[in-house]
Amino acid sequence: MPRAGLTRAAVTAVALELVDEGGTAGFERLTLAAVAGRAGVAVPSLYKHVASLGDLRRLVATESVTELTRVLAGATIGRAGPEAVRAAADAIRGFAHRHPGRYAATQVAADAADPADAELAARAGESLTVLAGVLRGFGLPDDELVDAIRMLRSAVHGFVTLELGGGFRLSDDLDRSYSVLVDGVIAGVERLAA
Repeated sequence: MPRAGLTRAAVTAVALELVDEGGTAGFERLTLAAVAGRAGVAVPSLYKHVASLGDLRRLVATESVTELTRVLAGATIGRAGPEAVRAAADAIRGFAHRHPGRYAATQVAADAADPADAELAARAGESLTVLAGVLRGFGLPDDELVDAIRMLRSAVHGFVTLELGGGFRLSDDLDRSYSVLVDGVIAGVERLAA
């Protein structure tokens, strides 16, 4: 019999808290034992709600991608061109700072051949749709849209990963460097569209 109040959603919520508390490595270090301890149950009790650690990680990744997509959509709605790209980049960076563990979970790519990943794939598709909408404002041909999305994601992810991991030790202003990076991405997108 499942513990009163403990549901699949409640187990996921506990896991989400734990991955953020664990910082940038929180998602990687997520364990069923930690979730059970926080929920006040024995590990076997979790199996009434999640099939495995892999299932729980998938739930965390799906919820994290869904949340990031909401943040991206809210930041970019009504914006176009460079302003939209900057808003998207800022939304990603802000989300990563507020939720470092969840941000790490958003980097999990769904396996299209695995039916268990269908929900994660659908949510990731929604996120890519938002980014595609941001970049369509540049008049990019469809065959270059994927390149532009990858460029934006890679640049912001690289910066954020180094920033959160303490990889920038010089005293120069990080926000200025970040702004230069985003300007470079915008220039790259404009070049692709030309």
